[in-house]
Amino acid sequence: MPRSVYYFYKNKPLTATEIRNNKLKKKISTIYFDSKQRYGATKIHQMILKEGISVSLKHVQKLMKELSLKSIVVKKYRPQLSNKQIISKENILNQNFSTKNICEKWVADITYIPTKKNGWCYLSSIMDLHTKKIISYTFSKRMTVDCVLKTLSQAKQRYDIPEGMILHTDLGSQYTSLEYEEWLATNKIRHSYSRKGTPYDNAGIESFHASLKKEEVYTTSYLDFEEANQALFSYIEGFYNRNRIHSSINYLTPHEFERQEKIRMA
Repeated sequence: MPRSVYYFYKNKPLTATEIRNNKLKKKISTIYFDSKQRYGATKIHQMILKEGISVSLKHVQKLMKELSLKSIVVKKYRPQLSNKQIISKENILNQNFSTKNICEKWVADITYIPTKKNGWCYLSSIMDLHTKKIISYTFSKRMTVDCVLKTLSQAKQRYDIPEGMILHTDLGSQYTSLEYEEWLATNKIRHSYSRKGTPYDNAGIESFHASLKKEEVYTTSYLDFEEANQALFSYIEGFYNRNRIHSSINYLTPHEFERQEKIRMA
């Protein structure tokens, strides 16, 4: 190769397109690592648009491929429907997840969190279907009625519960216990139940737990209860509620959408 050709390409100034792509790559990398590698091209694209930068989704995908960046991928659990009706309880929600206001419909569930030292631990969570926010949660070494009641009590302290509000759960023994039913009746909350073996009836909270496992729990291992508790706090309060955008609420975070709705309702 002639020396003149070598130095021509070496000293060749960057084009306007190359300069823009370099800036976009820097922006994409920042958003990607700020989300702890949880965001894929779709969410990164929305975050860039929110900053007033015009770019297509395909272009973001192309640049992420050049940077070798991709969202954490874990095989999803795909539940199977069951036609077996073991317990008959009223399903008021009936997969109608639409809402008009905060504290119209809550959903609750328990999920398992593994630790090396303390074995299985349990996370009890409540989500407001309108804001997609986890409004209350309890992490415990035992899956007891007291655990789910504590989660309810915390939610009541933070929000005014309107008479007739719906709380939807599965048919777990904690949720069908006498103590739990009495608490709901005292607070004039209508209890709705999933059909046996039909997790789609409680899709909102199931989706949250799937994201929690895929984006946090399955990416690491916890030594003990305390370490897991700290990690869950960081994910729920530091990331999910305040920083994780949701397509169903116009790519806002639950915290942003809740604040917006409170202003609207004031």
